[in-house]
Amino acid sequence: MKILFATANQHKVDEVQRLLGDAIEIITPAQTGYTDDIPETGNTLEENARQKARHIYERCAQPCFADDTGLEIDALGGAPGVYSARYAGDGKDSQANMRRVLKELHGVSHRAARFRCVIVLIAASREYVFEGRVDGEIITEERGTQGFGYDPIFRPEGYPCTFAEMPVEEKNRLSHRGKAVEQLVAFLQKAEILNPAP
Repeated sequence: MKILFATANQHKVDEVQRLLGDAIEIITPAQTGYTDDIPETGNTLEENARQKARHIYERCAQPCFADDTGLEIDALGGAPGVYSARYAGDGKDSQANMRRVLKELHGVSHRAARFRCVIVLIAASREYVFEGRVDGEIITEERGTQGFGYDPIFRPEGYPCTFAEMPVEEKNRLSHRGKAVEQLVAFLQKAEILNPAP
């Protein structure tokens, strides 16, 4: 079973492939010959995921899915949200993004935050939406070397460590993306969209 993942982010590809296991193989747009940028100009996570999935589906004409993930911090009015990847600029520099968040939260005691991941799947011209969420807080300094993005400053609720301090398998099990992918996999297996019955 193969499916196209509308992303150029290899970290996401590796993480989602681990979550999917051996039953479903991810193909990237680059493997189909598509190397242009994938647009994401929506105002919400769902709009971005839908835009990316539609863009690749229209060009590659095969079942595909896209995700958009955001870190939402209460004290920042839900920011960085849909702008999480480029919060400190268009360079998508994770270190710069974290530094900006930590600077803006300096002296702030209420540090509640959540990661949300929205996945949009398109198959046979129909669209399906899945969402995962994990609540937690932003700590005051970076900790850990695993993961990527904001993982070193996000501590999930009920855990003493950040995502970046966890083994990859543990993070994937409880993460926002893990929860959304779990729904995606269950749907694909039940619906037989990728391998329809003869």
